[in-house]
Amino acid sequence: MEISTKSFEIKTTGNTGLIDITGEVVQLLSGSDFNEGNALIFVPGATAGITTIEFEPGLQKDYPAFFEKIIPSGVNYHHNDTWHDGNGHSHIRASLQGASLTVPFTKGSLLLGTWQQIILIDFDTHPRVRNIVVQFTGIKKNL
Repeated sequence: MEISTKSFEIKTTGNTGLIDITGEVVQLLSGSDFNEGNALIFVPGATAGITTIEFEPGLQKDYPAFFEKIIPSGVNYHHNDTWHDGNGHSHIRASLQGASLTVPFTKGSLLLGTWQQIILIDFDTHPRVRNIVVQFTGIKKNL
C-alpha cells in the first residue's frame, strides 16, 4: 500500500459557485502509477466544500437555491459580529457540505457513475483561488 499527495489550484467565483473538477482529478490519477485504491479529494479552508452531483444546468441552479433557502445569506450570523466579513453563512454551508470526498478507483479509473462528477462548491462571498488536495492511497501498477 502506498500513498501519494498531489494538488492543483482553481479559480472560483464564490457565492455558492459550482465547479466540475472531475477532469483534474482524473488527470492526476492518470499521471500516477496507481492501479487500485482510493482518491481522497480535499479542499482546505472553512468556506468551501466537495461533493458529487450530476453537473447539469438544472442542478447548477438548484444547488445554490437550496443552500440559500436553508442557510440564507441575508441573515445576521454571530460570525459576522466577530469578524465583520459578512460570510457567516458561507462557513455554515461549508461545514454542512463537508470539505472532502473519497472515491474508489480500479485499473487506474475512478469508479464514478455515468452522470456523477466531482464538484467544488465555493460558498465564500468573493472569487478566490482554491487549492485542491488529492491523496491517492492504494496499490501501484506492476511496471
